[in-house]
Amino acid sequence: MQTPQLFIGIDVHKKNWSVSIRTDLFDHKTFNMTSDPGILIDYVNQHFQGYPVECCYEASCCGFFPYRQLSLAGWHVKVLNPSDIPQSAKNRDQKSDRVDCRHLAKQLQSGHLTGIYVPDEQQEQLRSLFRQKDNLTKVIRKLKSQIKGELLYYGIKIPLQYDTPRWTMELTAWLNNIEWKHASGHSSMHSKLRHLDFVRQEWLALNTELRKYACNNYAEDYRLLMTIPGIGPTIAIGILAELGNIRRFKKFDQLASYVGLIPSIYSSGETVQVRGLTYRSKSLLRSYLVESAWVAVRRDPTMQDYYRSHKGKQPNKIIIKVAHKLLRRVWHVIKTGEEYKIGFKENPAEAS
Repeated sequence: MQTPQLFIGIDVHKKNWSVSIRTDLFDHKTFNMTSDPGILIDYVNQHFQGYPVECCYEASCCGFFPYRQLSLAGWHVKVLNPSDIPQSAKNRDQKSDRVDCRHLAKQLQSGHLTGIYVPDEQQEQLRSLFRQKDNLTKVIRKLKSQIKGELLYYGIKIPLQYDTPRWTMELTAWLNNIEWKHASGHSSMHSKLRHLDFVRQEWLALNTELRKYACNNYAEDYRLLMTIPGIGPTIAIGILAELGNIRRFKKFDQLASYVGLIPSIYSSGETVQVRGLTYRSKSLLRSYLVESAWVAVRRDPTMQDYYRSHKGKQPNKIIIKVAHKLLRRVWHVIKTGEEYKIGFKENPAEAS
């Protein structure tokens, strides 16, 4: 006889959940409930005492809180990438929360669902802090563009000694001393300057906090990453925050796929199309690695030789290959625990 088992599909929302409960023999019930994992756990314990439970829900704004609460009850929980869930044309045409959770329960029972990696709370909160710093970086860039745009709009030219890519203290002092014909123009500019100064101070505080946290909690991995040319404190912290424990990847190809440094390929019959980088990626980390690759080419002779070996191709395509090689170096130093030495050529067979 088949062992009694329970399969639960949940369509998670902020205030309410749609839940479908299915045993190994039949559908039990589909219902709506308050978004409280404890209520669902109590219901299952009351009606299905002793049943092994498998549960799943789509990754959403609710994060991994439901996963952790349901796992504490001894359930096997999967968090799903919505695009990985098999869908029929009927499900897409007649979509509702009840239909979605019933579909999740059926697919879970059939064994067709694969969950995504769930970081521990320490890594998850480090990732939030790192992304907040990135958000502040974008705000700073936007404010600087707005300030320069306002000067251009009113025909005020920045002196040549200040008109450089770098934003210097001398430029800030000059902006503060601009004489405006009307008080409203003065207020508009100084409001932006005060906003810029506040955000910059917050950015500096977060940057210091991130470095201190990495040194205290990920000291060895942080030190190893910093030995790689092209990887500085920001990139090293980004790798630790976005990837967590790199040692969990059994092969380098799995790591490259997770980051998104692999091509998107369409192949059918005699038609083969390479459509650029895959859209499935850690987009923030991938962009940082590509940026680091340009630095690595300037600082590491081995990377320079690798870049030259692809001479004739488009630079934006070559640099992706360099970023892929840079990621392999990250994999190598973390897996082996050895510092990277300039000029050392790691063995791809060992790295994979």
